[in-house]
Amino acid sequence: MLIGIPPVLGPDLLATLRAMGHGDEIALVDGNYPAQEHARRLVRADGHGLPVLLEAVLQLLPLDADAPAILRAGLDNDPALAGPIHRRIDEICARLRPGLAVQALAGAALYPRIRAAHTIVATGETALYANVILRKGVIGEAQ
Repeated sequence: MLIGIPPVLGPDLLATLRAMGHGDEIALVDGNYPAQEHARRLVRADGHGLPVLLEAVLQLLPLDADAPAILRAGLDNDPALAGPIHRRIDEICARLRPGLAVQALAGAALYPRIRAAHTIVATGETALYANVILRKGVIGEAQ
């Protein structure tokens, strides 16, 4: 264990976050998503819900300021609909990354991006359509 690092972030996920470069995307997906089949790189986070992992990742990962940096599914793959998990995702992002909008995407736009992501993190989340993509940004000299 390390001081200041959320314990839910295991060694494989920490290594992935560190290895990602500017513009790389990481997808946190629910337990029903076919992550093994779709991942270029797969990190398993079974037993952890998406909100706790999202909150932990957002504590460490710089997000892109020049492009949509937080993308998520909508209820029934409809970006106009949001269920409780989507409202929770929006709340976490608003609290930890104020000023960055969460963009809901239709399934036809979201799923190809998940497949193309640097890494897919397979969570144990049971809520349906609980999929989020985060786009890594940069750390400036002052940081």
